[in-house]
This record gives sequence, C-alpha cells and structure tokens, in this order.
Amino acid sequence: MKAFRLLIGMAFVLLFSSVSAEPYLAVRSGLKCAACHVNPTGGGLRNAVGNAFVQGAIPATSLPEALQGWNGSLFDDRLRLGGDSRSATTRTSVSGQPVRSVGGTEQVRLYADVQLIKDYLGVYLDQQVGPGKAERQEAYVRLQTPGLGWYAKAGQFYLPFGWRLQDNLTFVRQLSGVSMTVPDKGLELGHESDEWSIQLVRSNGPGNTGASKGHQTTAQATWMQPWGRLGVAAAQVKSATGGRQAYGLFAGTTTGPVAWLAEIDLVSDAGYPEGKRRQVAALLEANWLVRQGHNLKFTSEHLDPDRRVAHDDKVRYSLVYEYTPIAFLQLRMGYRKFGGIPQNAIDNRRQSFVELHGMF
Repeated sequence: MKAFRLLIGMAFVLLFSSVSAEPYLAVRSGLKCAACHVNPTGGGLRNAVGNAFVQGAIPATSLPEALQGWNGSLFDDRLRLGGDSRSATTRTSVSGQPVRSVGGTEQVRLYADVQLIKDYLGVYLDQQVGPGKAERQEAYVRLQTPGLGWYAKAGQFYLPFGWRLQDNLTFVRQLSGVSMTVPDKGLELGHESDEWSIQLVRSNGPGNTGASKGHQTTAQATWMQPWGRLGVAAAQVKSATGGRQAYGLFAGTTTGPVAWLAEIDLVSDAGYPEGKRRQVAALLEANWLVRQGHNLKFTSEHLDPDRRVAHDDKVRYSLVYEYTPIAFLQLRMGYRKFGGIPQNAIDNRRQSFVELHGMF
C-alpha cells in the first residue's frame, strides 16, 4: 500500500511541477527563505518543511489521502526532486493598435539536489527544459555547516538582491538586473541565524564572459524580527563597458490578514553613450489573505529611468487574484495598467492575463 501511494504521488508531482513560493508567504508566516527552500536565498526546490507548508498552509482543500505525505525526497533524503511548470494567456491593449493575445507554456523547469555528504555537501541543479531549447539556470556545489549557520556555493546561481519575486518583469527586478531568469557564475558565502540572513558574492557580472574582463560584487543582509524583516543590498559591477553600482532597501511586515512588501533600488550606470545615468525603481505590494487558498495582490510600481530627464517616469499597477484549490495547483488571474510618457502609447498599455501553475 505504501509503495502504491508513493507511485501515485510521484506520478502526480511529475504531472504538476512546482512554482517558487513568493516572499509574501514567508513574511506572512514569519519564516525565512532557508526554512522552506534548499537554496538558502530562496526560490526553486523546496525542502521537507517547504513541501509540508505548501500542502497544509496554502491550499483551500487538502489533497486526497493517497497523495498526502510526498515531500520530494528519495533515498533517505539524499536525493530531492522538484520542478516548475507555468502556462499563461495574456491580452495586451494599446491605444490605436489591434488587441494582441499570446498564450502557451511560459516555462518548464526541473530541480534536483543530491547530498554527496548528507547535510554537509550537496550538488544543486535547476534546468529549464521548455519551451524551446533546454537551458541550465543553476548548477552549483553547496557546502554547509549544520548548527553553525555558515554555507558556501560555487558555480552558477541567482544572485541575492532584494525580494525574490515571482514576477521577473517588475521594475525593481529589471533595474537591479537580478531575477530568477539571470543567473551568474561565481562564489557565494552566507550565514543564517535566527535574526540574520547574510550573503556576500563574487561573480562574473553581466556581459563579463569569455575575453571580457570584469566582475561583480554583491552583498545583502536581512534582519528578521517578530514584526517582519528589513533588508539592505548592494552590488558593484566592473566591466569594459562601464561601471555600475546598485543599492537596495527592502522590507516586509503584516497588518492583520495583509502581508506587505516594499523595495526601493537606486542604480548608477556608466554604460550609456551619453555617460552615467542615475535611476530609481520602487515597489509596494499588498497581499490580502481573503481566506485560505485565496490571495488578492495589489502592486504599485514606479520607475525613473534617468533622473536628469524630467517627465520620463513610468508606473505600473497590478491587481492579481491567486486561487490555490489544492496543493500543487494554482490559478492566477490579473490586470495590469501601465502609465508613462503620454505620447508613447506602449508605455500606457493595459494587460489582462490568466496563468496556471503547478506545484511540488
């Protein structure tokens, strides 16, 4: 019977792969990213606690008994598997132009973590297998010191900078250049304690591949408290095309059923033909837990692409309803309104979308 339940569970999770949990869930629950994810900085493959959380704390309805208990672990937790599948249909309306609709699979990813020395030395892999050509996102060796809180990662991975948002197209993720679509190669050192999550990274930096010389240094520190968390981040890029400095401040807290996220990023980029540009992006997000399995998200964003130029600011407002009927499955429906230069119709477009996510 146990073997039968295991086979059903494995078939289910292969059919419905996992989405990365959004940071508002960590703020709402008071948990750190490392509490639920194999990656200490969050995103990607979940550990046993993360799988239990996504089965018990998020969905509106429990799974059938035959599917309960699966946590992605095999061979005495020496092998852990997961994935990410996302499909969407988006309708874009631009003044004076025909309405455009685009739909299909946005991404399919597979995750794996192999414990070479259990709890001390592991190898992590994040492979995008669709749509189109397969592409490796993360591949690194991770050394940990249980009980001491220190760890090191070497290889290709996502850099730590601000909130690890599900929407990689937010202004703060685009301006900072750090998201879950832009991995880098390097070395990350980190420390996790009850109150602190700290990372220091030395990596290649954007465009610094092959014969190009340069590097990026990234640092981040997050302070955890009962009321929420407060974080600071900084990144410096040195390259032949010009230097770049980025600074971020982010925070999260809760007020009753609402979990709040805020972030502001300041960037000074010397890689433009006319010289250095100073840019600012900001985000404020509210997530209202209407009831278990139902989340209503409102996001307000602002971008100033060049502080020397007046009246070039851009804004984006989003209203998204997230419904998780059962564990491993989520439906998202949303509307976004863009605002910017009045003469530019593209900057004032409107979008509506429906997304289907799998989870495990």
